[in-house]
Amino acid sequence: MNQGLLLRFENLVQLRGACQQLRALSSRKVCGARWTPVELSAHPMGSLPLHPQLWPKHRLISAALAQCRHLATKEETKKKKKKIPLTKGEVEIRQKMTVEELAQAMGKDIDHIYEVLLYTNINLDSVEPDSILSEDHIKMIVQKSGMKYKSAKLKEEKERKNTDAVKRPPADPAVLTPRPPVVTILGHVDHGKTTLLDSLRKTQVAAMEAGGITQHIGAFIVHMPSGEKITFLDTPGHAAFSAMRARGTNVTDIVILVVAAEDGVMQQTIESIQHAKNAGVPLILAINKCDKPEADPERVKKELLAHDVVCEEFGGDVQAVNISALKGENLMVLAEATVALAEMLELKADATGLVEGTIIESRKDKGKGPLTTAIIQRGTLRKGCVLVAGKTWAKVRFLFDENGKAVDAASPGIPVEIMGWKECPSAGDEILEVESEQRAQEVVAWRAYVEQQEKMKKDLEVIEAKQKEHRLEYEKQQQKLAHLTWRQRKAVLYKASKHLMFSRPKERTEMDENTLSLIVKGDVDGSVEAILNILDSYDCEDECKLDIVYFGMGDISENDISLAEAFNGVIFGFSVKANESIKKLADKKGIKIKLHNIIYKLIEDLKDELNSRLPPTVVETTVGEASVLDTFSVTVGKNKIPVAGCRVHKGLLDRKMKFKLIRNRDVIWKGCLSSLKHHKDDVQIIKTGMDCGLSLDKNLEFSIGDEIICYEEKEVQQTTSWDPGF
Repeated sequence: MNQGLLLRFENLVQLRGACQQLRALSSRKVCGARWTPVELSAHPMGSLPLHPQLWPKHRLISAALAQCRHLATKEETKKKKKKIPLTKGEVEIRQKMTVEELAQAMGKDIDHIYEVLLYTNINLDSVEPDSILSEDHIKMIVQKSGMKYKSAKLKEEKERKNTDAVKRPPADPAVLTPRPPVVTILGHVDHGKTTLLDSLRKTQVAAMEAGGITQHIGAFIVHMPSGEKITFLDTPGHAAFSAMRARGTNVTDIVILVVAAEDGVMQQTIESIQHAKNAGVPLILAINKCDKPEADPERVKKELLAHDVVCEEFGGDVQAVNISALKGENLMVLAEATVALAEMLELKADATGLVEGTIIESRKDKGKGPLTTAIIQRGTLRKGCVLVAGKTWAKVRFLFDENGKAVDAASPGIPVEIMGWKECPSAGDEILEVESEQRAQEVVAWRAYVEQQEKMKKDLEVIEAKQKEHRLEYEKQQQKLAHLTWRQRKAVLYKASKHLMFSRPKERTEMDENTLSLIVKGDVDGSVEAILNILDSYDCEDECKLDIVYFGMGDISENDISLAEAFNGVIFGFSVKANESIKKLADKKGIKIKLHNIIYKLIEDLKDELNSRLPPTVVETTVGEASVLDTFSVTVGKNKIPVAGCRVHKGLLDRKMKFKLIRNRDVIWKGCLSSLKHHKDDVQIIKTGMDCGLSLDKNLEFSIGDEIICYEEKEVQQTTSWDPGF
């Protein structure tokens, strides 16, 4: 055989063996393993001589090791990329991170962030885990922690499309139809507003009102003998329900101002006049209780002149009717005046298309769920309509009139109670009908989004203002430490602020004894609103802190008990109930439940509860007074005891009580007597006009003319200086 072919064949065989070794090394990942040549199988042509000079052994080993290193490095790099996507010590940051979010991104605890913040101009008292940090502070915290930062790739948020529901354009005059007038009865408390409405409706609503006063907005229809309908709104007259009266005038066409003939113009009378002026609605004056001997209608009319309410007989445009709501006198004259004024106003509305209205009141019913009383202003409301109001919506399941009777529809000017709300809307919210449930959810989501954006904007403004304030304080502090080196400055700042970090509360463990935590429950939204408005006027935080933990509508529940237990609070309920199981649970846990049906009694009870939280004050009551006429000393053992010869000129001296020594109008000693003697006898009491000798402290010298006062200390309960205005 040709020698050249044999050499080529031998080279190919050796190359095959080298490749097998490389594959074996690569699969075992053993880069430093010794390479050994493989034994070649016998060739059919016989034993062939090898030629190592063509494939030196050291060259084959080097080639195999290089190939192994190359393969191992590539594979390890892939694994590293999978396990550690970011460079070690690198933190991904973004704008408006909270303390807690930054701690999680850094893999640290919150206390580490607080410790780093000690070296900044941030006031730690205002920093909480959910506080938002500025971008500069975020970068500084990361750097001082020995780490690097990289900005997160932020998704550009597209401008959200406005999906809110709005009122329809004004209706074509051709489709307008007459509607009943909405009349609001306003006036001072106990001037006879509800009694007037009772007489018009021939009902006994006033007798059912707690304490004889109206505490909710009542909406009723009164049918006149002539066939006309009038929708009446009866609003509370008590000072606490000002917001309810304002809502009543915002949906009304005519205001009937009720003034008692014997009382004249009062505080809520003036407020009612202002509400009517703000709403721009005409007034009719009803002078009530004219059957009483002390009634003086002319005085009422003259008093109203000072408030720009000018009756027709004085050249004005306000009709005045003298009535007696209790006896039913001249009520038809008042009703006819109302109908005549309504005809002059030519009240019309569009009864077609999507519904528009206003919520007068909202409440929770145990069996029916959230309910709202509303006045329909446009369209005709029927079962199945989808409504939105505020941040909730409803698919109308049932409609009820003022007597609780189910009705099929409600046209403009008609009050109606609506059932089917997902949650209770707020009184005063605007009702708008939408095409579908999906559309209602879009509207509610948009309104919640807008509210969230507004809240974030306000929070950011507060944060920026606080940061600016703290920056100025920090600059002033730096100026004071300007003479120190930077290490000395950091040491001083750390020592001065170190206690803040360690005293930071991790959780709320116990409440301050001088804090009253409240859970407020009411039957309707307006009642809760009135109570909260009163609590907003609380201005005695230095005496006792007032903390409103929760407020809502409905009867007292187990959740309210749990909240009161957690915050050591008191539950106040207005026109709501607590069943026996709830009362037993409250007694077991030591929780107070205060239930009231009259608002001023609730406020009085609240003031008593505040007073009970105030620490008692010690009052000194003077029992007797004596003057020092002479001084001398007596020897007792080896000690000389100073003694004062005194005469009691007022009250008595009782050895059991406390004494004080007054010299030149300054109290120089307080304590108990060591001895009290009359002549040479030890006595317990010295009365007015008697002489005595007494000793106080062995080191205390008396002077002629000193005053000795005997007094008694008593603990007296403090009372809050808060005045809610009624």
